[in-house]
Amino acid sequence: MAPAVPRSGDAIFANVERVNAELFTLTYGAIVRQLLTDLEEVEEVNKQLDQMGYNIGIRLIDEFLAKSNVTRCVDFRETAEVIAKVGFKMFLGVTASVTNWDTAGTCCSLILEDNPLVDFVELPDTCQGLYYCNILSGVVRGALEMVSMKTEVTWVRDMLRGDDAFELQVKLLKQVPEEYPYKDDE
Repeated sequence: MAPAVPRSGDAIFANVERVNAELFTLTYGAIVRQLLTDLEEVEEVNKQLDQMGYNIGIRLIDEFLAKSNVTRCVDFRETAEVIAKVGFKMFLGVTASVTNWDTAGTCCSLILEDNPLVDFVELPDTCQGLYYCNILSGVVRGALEMVSMKTEVTWVRDMLRGDDAFELQVKLLKQVPEEYPYKDDE
């Protein structure tokens, strides 16, 4: 069943309405630049990008579930594969690989070889602590929280910092039990 996931990501990407990639990249860059101007502290910009991503993720999951026709994942491992192969493809046009699983199956890395957010980007020396794509960690965290998974998502490697890939570490903190509304018909 695993080989079908990348094809479904490609099929969804082919049918999703898209914006011009350069416009998207430059608009995101303008947002980051404005945050740097307004907040002045790089760590505050990182927090704000993460929060913006979280807010996007809690809404984006609805569109993802509606358009992808993905069934309920059985575990965190399958969820990570769906994010990497379907989610990233659907919204960014790229896929990620899932690696570095811990023995408990609660922590993994999503590795992006290509990241459309960083086209045309060079970080100045004054922004070396900036996680430019921190919005992606917030999106993943927010989306997973909406499907009852409390996670911690952090950047491990970043090509803007001289690394060879973009690597997000996703750690499952707890599986939140689903709450059902009160039944008043009894």
